[in-house]
Amino acid sequence: MSSDETVEVDFIGPRHLAGGGDPTWITVPLHHACGWSLDDEPLTPRVVLSSPGQKAGLCLEPDPDGQWWTLHHVPEPDVPAWSASFGARTPVEFIAAFTDALTDPAADTTAAPDPYEVLRQAKWTPAGTRPGLVSPDGTAFLQRSDDASAWFATVMVNGSRIVWQAHFGEHTPPRLISAFTASMADPTPVARLLDTRRLPTLNPRLITRTQVEMRAGLVAFALEDRVRTLSARRPPLTAPPPFPPGQSPGPGLSR
Repeated sequence: MSSDETVEVDFIGPRHLAGGGDPTWITVPLHHACGWSLDDEPLTPRVVLSSPGQKAGLCLEPDPDGQWWTLHHVPEPDVPAWSASFGARTPVEFIAAFTDALTDPAADTTAAPDPYEVLRQAKWTPAGTRPGLVSPDGTAFLQRSDDASAWFATVMVNGSRIVWQAHFGEHTPPRLISAFTASMADPTPVARLLDTRRLPTLNPRLITRTQVEMRAGLVAFALEDRVRTLSARRPPLTAPPPFPPGQSPGPGLSR
């Protein structure tokens, strides 16, 4: 497709009902901007990425009976092993917020923000008979397990049909969960190239759709710009100091 051609883009709100989106929004930046290695498995739909040092691994595996995205992190001196998982229709923007926070080299890893707080500021309220908070439209919930060891984000329509669920296991750093909930609370619609069958609901009382004709080149640029932005977080390589004037670089080296 030529970059001058136009495509129809749907901007969907609220974003938790926008469907999964394009997985490359997560996988490409992890690989190209954050240095995660790709474990190539030809002829399968499975994608596995491993962080530098093999401390974390992200697997995308279409599973009709379970979570499509799983992330595992090995134990460290001050943090036990932990894991998180996300359903197929979890918006990629939410998962990307989680992985962006995980890979941020400047992050304050000692911070322990309350994952609920950003939702309270976005007018999420106590969920009545359910523990946790519910979104203003009544379709999204954030809950903590009874023993306070795990967190669950759940989106439902029609009162009971689960659209997607994210699970954050025991010891998942709260700053990462807070990054996820901040993206949930963001009122900005998200862009989707889709047919209506991919939306979890077409109920106009629950979602808004704004269709915009955009140049294909601009649509592709969004991912490229994201990779550049995340790449800029990494410190530049330090060049070796120059040799003093008149000093040889030494045997075996050339100027």
